Amino acid sequence: MGKFSIAKQLAGRRLVTNDGEEIGKLVDIMISEVNGKMESLLIEPNLDNPTARRLKKDDGMIIVPYKAVLAASDFIIVDRRALGV
Repeated sequence: MGKFSIAKQLAGRRLVTNDGEEIGKLVDIMISEVNGKMESLLIEPNLDNPTARRLKKDDGMIIVPYKAVLAASDFIIVDRRALGV
């Protein structure tokens, strides 16, 4: 029950790179069916941001690998280098 609450609280959080660019907001979390670990985040891109427009999109969404996440609080901070931009 606790993990569900935490995941629910993250929905809609803004994703910001470690150099301060807002790339979008969290829509969903993808979890491995095999081991139950988080694999990636599905992001609604901020189309005003050129970095967000360059990221690979799947049906208009950005997929951010979980390994790129540095911290999560009021914002989710991701490592720009791990995004490949």
